[in-house]
Amino acid sequence: MIKIAILGDIGSGKTFVSKLFELPTFNADEEVIRIYRNNKQCFYKLRKKFKNKKISFPINKKDLINLILEKKNNLKIINKIVHPIVRNKMKNFLKKNKRKKAVVLDIPLLLENKLNKKTDFLVFINSKKKDINKKLKQRKSNLKLINRLRKFQLPNKIKKNRANFIINNNFRKFNVKKNVIIIKKKILKNERSYS
Repeated sequence: MIKIAILGDIGSGKTFVSKLFELPTFNADEEVIRIYRNNKQCFYKLRKKFKNKKISFPINKKDLINLILEKKNNLKIINKIVHPIVRNKMKNFLKKNKRKKAVVLDIPLLLENKLNKKTDFLVFINSKKKDINKKLKQRKSNLKLINRLRKFQLPNKIKKNRANFIINNNFRKFNVKKNVIIIKKKILKNERSYS
C-alpha cells in the first residue's frame, strides 16, 4: 500500500487537497473531533490532568482552546493524551485499507510525531501567506491559538525540502485538481520526482 502524506501550514488547504486525491483518507483533525465527542477515557484523563478547570463531556473545543491559550505547557499535556488515541485510529485505518493501492494521510503533526516511513510519499501544499490569512479570517479562526499551534510544528521550509512533490494551492479547485491528477499518476507509478 502506498501512503501519501499531505504536509503544509495551518490553513494552506491540506484537507481540500486531500479530498481531490479521491482515495481513502485518514484526517487526524476529524478524528480528534470524534474523540472529543465520543471517547470517555480521553475525557477522564483530561479532567484528571486539569482538575480545577472546566471540562465537560462531550469535550467542548472552546474549553480546550481556553486551556491552550492560558498556559503554553497545556497544549503539550493535551497532545500527550490525545495523540496516542489518534495513532491507534490511524493504525486501524491502515489495517482496514491494507488491500487498497494507496491511501492519503492528512495529519498536521505527521513529521513532528515521526509517523511517516521512508517509503511514504510526502506532498507539500504551498500557499501564499496572504491567501492563508484570508482563509483563516473567513473561518473566523483564533489567530492567537493558531500561532501557538504553529510553534509545535516544523518550519514550512523543512517540510517543503523533505517533500517529494509540491502543490501550489491558489484555492482555485480547477488548477489544483490538475496538479493532483498528475502527481497521483506519478505516485501510483512509484515515481519520486517533482517534475
